[in-house]
Amino acid sequence: MSESEAGEGRSADVVSVAERLNTVISWVPAELRSDPAASGPLSGVRIGVKDNIEVGGVRSTCGSEYFADRVASADAACVTALKKAGAVLTSTLNLAEFAVGVTSQNSASGGPVNPWAADRVPGGSSGGSGVAVAAGIVDVSLGTDTGGSIRLPAACCGVTGLRPSVGVLDMTGIFPVSADFDTVGPLARSAALVRETFGVLAGADPGPATAGPMRVAVPWPFVTDEVDPAIRDAVLGTADLLRRLGHRIVDMPVPLADTAQDVVYTLIYADLAKTHAERLRDEPSRFQPATRERIRLGLSISDEQLVGALRRRDEFRSALLDVFATVDAVLTPAMPVDVPLLGGGDAVVEQARRMGQLTYPWSLHDGPTLALPVGVHPSGMPIGAQLTAAHGAEATLFALAEQYQEHTDWHLRRPPVRVDG
Repeated sequence: MSESEAGEGRSADVVSVAERLNTVISWVPAELRSDPAASGPLSGVRIGVKDNIEVGGVRSTCGSEYFADRVASADAACVTALKKAGAVLTSTLNLAEFAVGVTSQNSASGGPVNPWAADRVPGGSSGGSGVAVAAGIVDVSLGTDTGGSIRLPAACCGVTGLRPSVGVLDMTGIFPVSADFDTVGPLARSAALVRETFGVLAGADPGPATAGPMRVAVPWPFVTDEVDPAIRDAVLGTADLLRRLGHRIVDMPVPLADTAQDVVYTLIYADLAKTHAERLRDEPSRFQPATRERIRLGLSISDEQLVGALRRRDEFRSALLDVFATVDAVLTPAMPVDVPLLGGGDAVVEQARRMGQLTYPWSLHDGPTLALPVGVHPSGMPIGAQLTAAHGAEATLFALAEQYQEHTDWHLRRPPVRVDG
């Protein structure tokens, strides 16, 4: 640990674990970490933000060689809100380049390491955000989620993460992926701390942490009938506990879910190709290969395909209005497979589709989804589930998740590589 790091209050253990897990891109200097005059619900809470979220005066690289020396001129709106609530911004966190990828291994800073097993991916694109919370480097992190980029790291790292309703949080100061789907949200060990952080970001308490009897749909199979048996059993066990806690579990299909992932891919990749058009044209070799492969998918999308995808998006959202008029929440797995091993070979797009098979459909929905740990796979890796509700119904998710976590300890498990204490 350098003298400057010691002077800024970072312990040698925090720095050592962060370096071992390759989760921090930049440490925030002491004078930029907090608002000395502020106090509030997050006073003293250590927070790291994904490195596509700007912290004024600090590098904002988006995990890319293109932005290696780019310094943010001002705090993102979400960072400003956290500082006003008394939070301490300690670091910017590693991610998949330009937030494109589900493993986070395509970062110009090298891939972050899963603290549960160094040979497993940490999820993406907010991989560093999931790792930092799981390993105790920060108390809370912010990630962004377009197709699953908060929920997949939460599942892979055994923490709790919220994709909020689209449009409820200010995205100013965050590098975009796709404006129709981009969200920013918190990850923490507990749903309670996620709720408190979301309340600060939203400017209002999302609601009481009490759960009266609710109707929870468990659509099985959801999108795929190839869910890993251990994951299936953990999610069904979660449903059984919710039933014993007084909630009604119903088997209700999610209309159009089988095509939702393709719709999201079409819209997101079209936006990515537009955002990065000049980089693709002028200096494509500066992209990480996996990033370049995925962004280029958008170049072949026609106007006709776009119009069709937008129509199907609206049809899916309309169908979900009927679903959430009948049930309060939907419970599904976060991933259909165990946390993958590193080295997925050249099948970048295929791996992304498989890992995101159950998160992408909920990105087509404009309401919130909360990922939380619900078990342990025979491999020893965490198992995550998702709870989804109607637009603006974050309070429903928190009520269910906090009640669930009062009766389970999956969210309290700590990985072998972590900060002591």
